[in-house]
Amino acid sequence: MQMTKQGKVLVFDSGMGGLTIAREIRAMAPQLSVVYAADNGFFPYGNKSDDDLQARLPQLARALVGAVQPDVFVIACNTASTLALQAVRDVLDIPVVGTVPAIKPAVALSATKTIGLLATPGTLRRKYTAELVNTHAADAQIIMHGSVELVHMAEAQAAGEPVALEVFRRLIDPLFAADVSARMDTIVLACTHFPLIRGELAAAIPRPISFVDSGEAIARQTLRCLPQQSGGTGQAAELWVTSPLDPSDRLAEVCRRFGFAKVKQLEPSV
Repeated sequence: MQMTKQGKVLVFDSGMGGLTIAREIRAMAPQLSVVYAADNGFFPYGNKSDDDLQARLPQLARALVGAVQPDVFVIACNTASTLALQAVRDVLDIPVVGTVPAIKPAVALSATKTIGLLATPGTLRRKYTAELVNTHAADAQIIMHGSVELVHMAEAQAAGEPVALEVFRRLIDPLFAADVSARMDTIVLACTHFPLIRGELAAAIPRPISFVDSGEAIARQTLRCLPQQSGGTGQAAELWVTSPLDPSDRLAEVCRRFGFAKVKQLEPSV
């Protein structure tokens, strides 16, 4: 019998952006049980203070893992990972996989070594992000732009709500304001929401540019953390939330489209 990676994976984000990571994990290993968790009661993370997130994330992670009992906990959020990855690992006794900006692969891909970094303001101000740039892009030109509004537009677009192309163009224009932007040939999508609107971003840019995100790399690392077992069911597909969720809410609608239809709420003490 062929041995396959089996177990239960919990994918976590503040909103629906982490669904892009869950999709990559399912594509690589359909036999896995995947559960999704959204901290909708504290969404979005990109404009929250470091102190608030550092106080909340380890406690929330421990509560979710206690409720779901996964084999691996995936923080499918750049903002949370760059701030509190180690703190979450310190309170859990299972593997924790973080999501960080795909700067290293972007440098390898770029011919001009001029790269855009599109993220939330929270991710851009993290020391972790600066260290990634210093380590992997010391000889590259990195043009940074942070936008929380783009996160909201990604959620609206994913839910089927109309968003004019001009809105996306306006929100990414700051990446093209510097003189060196004429040489930019690669953009890092350093927020898990942004792959949801990859097509819209490409259409809003007047010339061909490559986009890079961490989805496949995170999925591969998640599988490496799971034990070798035989069999598999591919079941679970629960959605856990931290605040009551109306069935008509855009988060509920998009999660259903991704296969997470059974909603459960974490105890309100978190």
